[in-house]
Amino acid sequence: MINYNNRKFRPIINSDNGEVDNETVFHYRQIGNILSCDYQGKLIQKGHLIGLVDELGNISMRYHQVNGEGKLMTGICESTAEIMSNGKIRLREKWQWTSGDLSKGSSILEEI
Repeated sequence: MINYNNRKFRPIINSDNGEVDNETVFHYRQIGNILSCDYQGKLIQKGHLIGLVDELGNISMRYHQVNGEGKLMTGICESTAEIMSNGKIRLREKWQWTSGDLSKGSSILEEI
Protein backbone atom coordinates (compact mmCIF):
# COMPACT_ATOMS: atom_id res chain seq x y z
CA MET A 1 0.00 0.00 0.00
CA ILE A 2 1.18 3.52 -0.79
CA ASN A 3 1.53 5.72 2.28
CA TYR A 4 0.33 9.25 1.54
CA ASN A 5 1.14 10.65 4.98
CA ASN A 6 2.51 14.22 4.80
CA ARG A 7 2.60 14.26 0.99
CA LYS A 8 1.40 17.28 -0.99
CA PHE A 9 -0.27 17.29 -4.38
CA ARG A 10 -1.23 19.90 -6.96
CA PRO A 11 -3.66 19.51 -9.89
CA ILE A 12 -2.12 19.59 -13.36
CA ILE A 13 -5.39 18.90 -15.25
CA ASN A 14 -9.04 19.40 -14.24
CA SER A 15 -12.40 19.32 -16.00
CA ASP A 16 -14.03 22.67 -16.73
CA ASN A 17 -16.77 21.99 -14.15
CA GLY A 18 -14.18 21.50 -11.36
CA GLU A 19 -13.22 24.13 -8.82
CA VAL A 20 -9.55 23.39 -8.21
CA ASP A 21 -6.73 24.89 -10.22
CA ASN A 22 -2.94 24.60 -10.26
CA GLU A 23 -2.73 26.90 -7.22
CA THR A 24 -4.68 24.43 -5.07
CA VAL A 25 -2.47 22.40 -2.71
CA PHE A 26 -3.69 19.16 -1.14
CA HIS A 27 -1.90 18.10 2.08
CA TYR A 28 -2.54 14.41 2.78
CA ARG A 29 -2.41 12.60 6.12
CA GLN A 30 -2.74 8.83 6.53
CA ILE A 31 -3.09 6.45 9.47
CA GLY A 32 -3.47 2.81 8.45
CA ASN A 33 -5.71 2.84 5.39
CA ILE A 34 -7.61 6.00 6.46
CA LEU A 35 -6.69 9.10 4.50
CA SER A 36 -7.58 12.70 5.29
CA CYS A 37 -6.60 15.92 3.59
CA ASP A 38 -6.86 19.68 3.94
CA TYR A 39 -6.70 21.80 0.82
CA GLN A 40 -7.11 25.35 -0.39
CA GLY A 41 -6.10 27.58 -3.26
CA LYS A 42 -7.15 30.48 -5.44
CA LEU A 43 -10.65 29.06 -6.10
CA ILE A 44 -11.11 27.14 -2.82
CA GLN A 45 -11.24 28.95 0.52
CA LYS A 46 -11.06 25.69 2.48
CA GLY A 47 -11.60 22.02 1.71
CA HIS A 48 -11.36 18.65 3.40
CA LEU A 49 -11.54 15.08 2.23
CA ILE A 50 -11.64 11.67 3.87
CA GLY A 51 -11.01 8.39 2.16
CA LEU A 52 -9.86 4.81 2.26
CA VAL A 53 -6.66 3.60 0.59
CA ASP A 54 -6.61 0.10 -0.91
CA GLU A 55 -3.62 -2.25 -1.16
CA LEU A 56 -2.64 -0.76 -4.56
CA GLY A 57 -2.72 2.82 -3.27
CA ASN A 58 -6.02 3.72 -4.93
CA ILE A 59 -8.29 6.02 -2.94
CA SER A 60 -12.07 6.10 -2.52
CA MET A 61 -12.98 9.44 -0.98
CA ARG A 62 -15.61 12.02 -0.11
CA TYR A 63 -14.90 15.75 -0.08
CA HIS A 64 -16.47 19.03 0.96
CA GLN A 65 -15.25 22.54 0.35
CA VAL A 66 -16.15 26.21 0.50
CA ASN A 67 -15.45 27.72 -2.91
CA GLY A 68 -14.42 31.26 -3.80
CA GLU A 69 -18.08 32.33 -3.95
CA GLY A 70 -18.62 31.15 -0.37
CA LYS A 71 -20.73 28.16 -1.43
CA LEU A 72 -20.46 24.78 0.29
CA MET A 73 -19.87 22.03 -2.29
CA THR A 74 -19.63 18.25 -1.80
CA GLY A 75 -18.58 15.30 -3.91
CA ILE A 76 -17.21 11.79 -4.29
CA CYS A 77 -13.98 10.74 -5.99
CA GLU A 78 -12.10 7.61 -7.01
CA SER A 79 -8.35 8.09 -7.47
CA THR A 80 -6.04 5.65 -9.23
CA ALA A 81 -2.42 5.86 -8.13
CA GLU A 82 0.61 5.70 -10.41
CA ILE A 83 4.29 5.94 -9.47
CA MET A 84 6.05 8.18 -11.99
CA SER A 85 9.62 7.65 -13.22
CA ASN A 86 10.86 10.28 -10.73
CA GLY A 87 9.39 8.25 -7.82
CA LYS A 88 6.59 10.73 -7.13
CA ILE A 89 2.90 9.82 -7.18
CA ARG A 90 0.36 10.76 -9.85
CA LEU A 91 -3.36 10.44 -9.07
CA ARG A 92 -5.87 10.03 -11.91
CA GLU A 93 -9.25 11.03 -10.51
CA LYS A 94 -12.85 10.46 -11.56
CA TRP A 95 -15.24 12.55 -9.46
CA GLN A 96 -18.83 13.67 -9.20
CA TRP A 97 -20.50 16.56 -7.43
CA THR A 98 -23.10 15.48 -4.86
CA SER A 99 -24.27 19.09 -4.64
CA GLY A 100 -24.92 21.72 -7.29
CA ASP A 101 -25.46 20.29 -10.76
CA LEU A 102 -24.32 16.71 -9.86
CA SER A 103 -22.02 16.71 -12.89
CA LYS A 104 -19.01 14.41 -13.30
CA GLY A 105 -15.42 15.23 -14.12
CA SER A 106 -11.82 14.08 -14.04
CA SER A 107 -8.53 15.48 -12.88
CA ILE A 108 -4.89 14.57 -12.51
CA LEU A 109 -2.88 15.48 -9.42
CA GLU A 110 0.87 15.14 -9.04
CA GLU A 111 2.97 15.07 -5.90
CA ILE A 112 5.02 18.22 -5.34
